[in-house]
Amino acid sequence: MNKKIIKKNRLFTWPRIINGLTFSRILLGLPIVILLENDKNDIFIFLILLGAFTDFLDGYFARKYQYTSVFGARLDPLADKILLLGPMIWLVHENLVPLWSIWLIISRELLITVWRSDKTSGGPASIQGKYKTSLQFISIILLLWPKDWGPSYTIYIINKVGYLLFWIALLLSLSSAIKYIFNQREAHQS
Repeated sequence: MNKKIIKKNRLFTWPRIINGLTFSRILLGLPIVILLENDKNDIFIFLILLGAFTDFLDGYFARKYQYTSVFGARLDPLADKILLLGPMIWLVHENLVPLWSIWLIISRELLITVWRSDKTSGGPASIQGKYKTSLQFISIILLLWPKDWGPSYTIYIINKVGYLLFWIALLLSLSSAIKYIFNQREAHQS
């Protein structure tokens, strides 16, 4: 009996650590936007990589320790959106991508969020969705690569690779949204 009481009162439990890692991405959203606005792309790169790492870690620990919760399943995609949408809007501000492309991404995210809100488990992420998020992280980093982190030709190549990955991520966003729509439609017809 004492072991159960001690276990429940522990400050650091795997569920708390996993949810804390997810919540940390939400906290990074505002500083990231402020850094971009103040031309601090070098610190921005560090924070966005930290956010991507926490995204990896919370998923890894959740699978390893078999901890899933409705709260975590809903908080994780929200944290990704908060972390990534600010930099994506910044890409439009810097004329690096067209506004309509970000509109499509935001629309997709809202659509999937609504779909997932009906699920008691929060709705699992598809493999396409995971690839999409990874490519979004990478493309944003490469598109906003600090200008003083290499010769101009190298930066040019890095930016072009980021631009290509951005469009691949957009295609994955749209294809995974279509897949979700058809799966949802089939579920309602059954």
